[in-house]
Amino acid sequence: MDFALDVVVLAAGKGTRMKSRWPKVLQRLGGQPLLAHVLQQAAQLQARKAVVVTGHEAEQVEAALADWGAALPLLLRSVRQQPQLGTGHAVQQALPLLPDDGVTLVLSGDVPLTEAATLRALLALCAGQQLALLTLRLPDPSGYGRIERAPDGSVQAIVEHKDASAAQLGIDEIYSGIMAAPTRLLRPWLAQLDNRNAQGEYYLTDVVRHARAAGCPVQAHRIDDALQVAGVNSPAQLAELERALQRRQAERLMAQGVRLADPARLDVRGRLHCGQDVEIDVNCVFEGEVHLGDGVRIGANCVIAQARIEAGAQILPFSHIDGQRDPVQVGPGAQVGPFARLRPGTRLGPEVHIGNFVEVKNSSLAAGAKANHLAYLGDATVGERVNYGAGSITANYDGAAKHRSVIEADVHVGSNCVLVAPITLGAGGTIGAGSTLTKSTPPGALTVARGKQISLPGWQRPKKGKG
Repeated sequence: MDFALDVVVLAAGKGTRMKSRWPKVLQRLGGQPLLAHVLQQAAQLQARKAVVVTGHEAEQVEAALADWGAALPLLLRSVRQQPQLGTGHAVQQALPLLPDDGVTLVLSGDVPLTEAATLRALLALCAGQQLALLTLRLPDPSGYGRIERAPDGSVQAIVEHKDASAAQLGIDEIYSGIMAAPTRLLRPWLAQLDNRNAQGEYYLTDVVRHARAAGCPVQAHRIDDALQVAGVNSPAQLAELERALQRRQAERLMAQGVRLADPARLDVRGRLHCGQDVEIDVNCVFEGEVHLGDGVRIGANCVIAQARIEAGAQILPFSHIDGQRDPVQVGPGAQVGPFARLRPGTRLGPEVHIGNFVEVKNSSLAAGAKANHLAYLGDATVGERVNYGAGSITANYDGAAKHRSVIEADVHVGSNCVLVAPITLGAGGTIGAGSTLTKSTPPGALTVARGKQISLPGWQRPKKGKG
């Protein structure tokens, strides 16, 4: 584009059919608010500024913008529309923040699936010189403004449904709510709006009449994908768009070579980055930023949030990886699950095994370490080749503070042990089954504890096959 772009996002509507304590534009789609999707569209177009017009529950919307809007690569501003007197009145509130040297693109805060390519085509039609509208033909256009065309194919008028005659109601081409116009021309057109209509509102669509009166061409970019202009006014519509979004994401992943067992049973609620030869089974949910390295296999019914899973690792069915507060890392060739839980701050090295019903939190496990079943590791540093037995736990919390357990390389921890932190188990030692340890052990020690601790420094674990 050879002109500057500013975006106005209409986000003042109430959305009464949602029946939620959250404003309509903050309802979540693909793990993000509807409004976030729209602002990401603006960012993809390299807009220099986005002005969000708030109204109903403005404080909540503006607080959300402050939380996640700062991460967007564009200048973000908000203005309030009080009272809400129509779409034309809403854009009038944004005008003081719009320089005359650019093009204004008007988007709706509850229309999340418009593609950047579609908006670029609309802006190319505008070309910084004329009014351009995004339109669509619908088999049932009820409720939408109808496009009246002149004999030369240009747009003659947009007639709102409540103001349309019987003949006009028969028109199946509708206005999507998205338009682009040179700001220097849009400004006087908006100043001429009135509310002499069935709803007593200032319609943005009336700028078509004023543009034509000023001799400015009005063109329409018509598409045939209704999902790109679909809004959200009810939970049913939100669910429909969720499935459409997920199907889009599944198709994009498969085009990159990812093998999905069933594209209809995948949910990406954030961004999923995949290497080569990745396989994902059914009913998996990915949240936040997730990276899957080459050759990663994800079993059925896994939930993975904020994680990096390195090449060749396997996540077996029904495992939960939650890195929302502190991202989880799974090393190359590691195996997790089935029915495993990795909580925030977990770091697994190469070839680590975490088995069924094992929970790991804020702990690092070095290469080759194993906790194969029914165990808990919290606030622990685990060395290479450690074997951590079934039923063993780190007692890391004393009721006031959390303490760290250190298990050095080549330690064997028997089943049903309790390690009371802070504690260090010296390298190469063995902890007998059923032990409760409250004191650190020296390297190479054999520790057997049933009611008391017995340490045998210098004891050598028998080699395999030697008894």
